[in-house]
Amino acid sequence: MTRNSLSIEALEAGALILRRRVVRMVAKLRVGYLQQGLGAADLFAALYFGELNLDETDPDWPQRDRFILSTAHNTAVLYAAMAERGLIPAEMLDGYTQDGSPLEVNASERLGSLVEATCGSLGQGLSVGVGMALGLRRKGLSSRVYVVLGDGELQEGQVWEAALSAGGHALDNLCMIIDRNFMQVEGHTDKVVRMDPLADKFAAFGWNALEIDGNSMAQIVGALDAARDFKGKPTLIVANTLPGAGVAFLEGQLAHVARITSDDAQRALDILEGAAA
Repeated sequence: MTRNSLSIEALEAGALILRRRVVRMVAKLRVGYLQQGLGAADLFAALYFGELNLDETDPDWPQRDRFILSTAHNTAVLYAAMAERGLIPAEMLDGYTQDGSPLEVNASERLGSLVEATCGSLGQGLSVGVGMALGLRRKGLSSRVYVVLGDGELQEGQVWEAALSAGGHALDNLCMIIDRNFMQVEGHTDKVVRMDPLADKFAAFGWNALEIDGNSMAQIVGALDAARDFKGKPTLIVANTLPGAGVAFLEGQLAHVARITSDDAQRALDILEGAAA
């Protein structure tokens, strides 16, 4: 029911578990959001195994932290993290994206209270998070709100309206993490709309803005600690992540929807198993 004080090494081991689960889940479909899941595994391990204050026996616990996946398609790593945290049965992962399964390719409230908001239309997650953070503060609850947003989503004007509102209301119970992998459907984000300098832009909107290596567990934990301790402003963490991180032959490939053969999936698993040795 409380935050876990796990070591960096334990969180890194958790990230490896998530990467293996992501490969297995996507490999069954032969296509999916593989690169994003591998790249963000360290972020999700830090959040679900260390940072988020949740009650595994009561998803509606009023004092829980709220987590919103604005990049709602990056569900393989989300569901894997939920399973490892004990929020859903691990066997549920076998039904990922299958007809009738609550584990849809875009996270939805069909899964119940574990999904705080359905954000299949990109760019909406921060707006929901701002509303939740305001509501929690008015109720006098110490719970925090965490939003994971994709960098391509920053091209939506709604994000900047929400960012202005969060800064204006000084929502220090709100932390947004941008999964900065430079990847969207059309390819490299800079070839669509260049968005840097991100940290400076959010700082100008009244945020405490940090930038880290999103595949360094020590930096992730340090940034989350700093966000929790910072008062008077919401915190932005620009987490620079590598698509396909942890699997050498996949790293850096900007495949928004990646195809993977059974042979390549086994190669990837062999690499990840070796990293755990």
